[in-house]
Amino acid sequence: AHTHCKRKLHFNVCVVTLVSLFSPQVPKRQPTTLVTGAEDIAHYEEASECVEELAQYLKPLSNSRGHTSSAQSSLSRPMQRKLVTLVHCQLVEEEGRVRATRAARSLGERTVTELILQHQNPQQLSSNLWAAVRARGCQFLGPAMQEEALKLVLLALEDGSALSRKVLVLFVVQRLEPRFPQASKTSIGHVVQLLYRASCFKVTKRDEDSSLMQLKEDFWTYEALRREHDSQIVQIAMEGGLRIAPDQWSSLLYGDQSHKSHMQSIIDKLQTPASFAQSVQELTIALQRTGDPANLNRLRPHLELLANIDPSPDSPPPMWELLDTGLVAVKTVVHGLVDFIQNHSKKGSDPQQPPQHSKYKTYMCRDMKQKGGCPRGTSCTFAHSQDELEK
Repeated sequence: AHTHCKRKLHFNVCVVTLVSLFSPQVPKRQPTTLVTGAEDIAHYEEASECVEELAQYLKPLSNSRGHTSSAQSSLSRPMQRKLVTLVHCQLVEEEGRVRATRAARSLGERTVTELILQHQNPQQLSSNLWAAVRARGCQFLGPAMQEEALKLVLLALEDGSALSRKVLVLFVVQRLEPRFPQASKTSIGHVVQLLYRASCFKVTKRDEDSSLMQLKEDFWTYEALRREHDSQIVQIAMEGGLRIAPDQWSSLLYGDQSHKSHMQSIIDKLQTPASFAQSVQELTIALQRTGDPANLNRLRPHLELLANIDPSPDSPPPMWELLDTGLVAVKTVVHGLVDFIQNHSKKGSDPQQPPQHSKYKTYMCRDMKQKGGCPRGTSCTFAHSQDELEK
């Protein structure tokens, strides 16, 4: 009977939340019988109101003709997914309160990431990323060439074969040159160094001779090796204070938009409990550079409160006051993000901004090579110079 009452109460809260998305007449929440004490009831009521207000961002928006369009949502898909998780938490249950505080923390962390993305210059993002990669003695050669190089490393070291770094690099260069004339021992050596940093090799030292390198058995498939390779680049970006969205990662590393889920899973795996607090510091630095015209610095205390929430699933159930303050904090920062996007963000609002192509130019233009000119000009999807090809 006790469980039935809790389910009925959560059902009432969900009904209030869901009906509010589609009707201006919002039913009143039923009085609670499972939350005792005037203060606890007040905290429960305020926490529930926060969830209901946040759920309004899931409401379908109408365009100028009155038709609903999911493309016009105020929040990104990752934010919407995290918000749905929060709405489904049963606040009257201890487990539900634990999940709600974790969901609030996750929403806050994603909010910081999106605010950092809003303050980055997309034109400088890729150059800053590859500069950070080169600073560590590594290199990314473009989606097509990098993929071929990694597959050749696998071919050379398949089934546990061992080679010196020099022999491995020469093997890859010789196989790449017919298709990629720009391949060099230096550039391929930097790709091997990226895998070395990712701890993909088992190195055997030899007296008075070069060390031998073997691929660890965990990386004998392209999928496993590529995931570790991509994880290393994402980690370098995070260490350099760069925040890159999964769709941007997909374009940068694969030249398409079909690897967003793959990149999101890598980002999630690299997140640590300390990542949230670090992101808050990075946002503060970004706001100092811009002068913070939208006064986003007012969100910092709320973000720090959310960052201090224990994300462990084994953490004890929060007191009603902590749940209340956590949900008030996440409501405040999400409102701040939406306000910034709607009223202060310049991304996508400049009609003079040239379109950004998501694909790389990995081949030379035939017209340019044979005729010395190309009728397509800058809109050509092939490279017109060696510099453009390497970029």
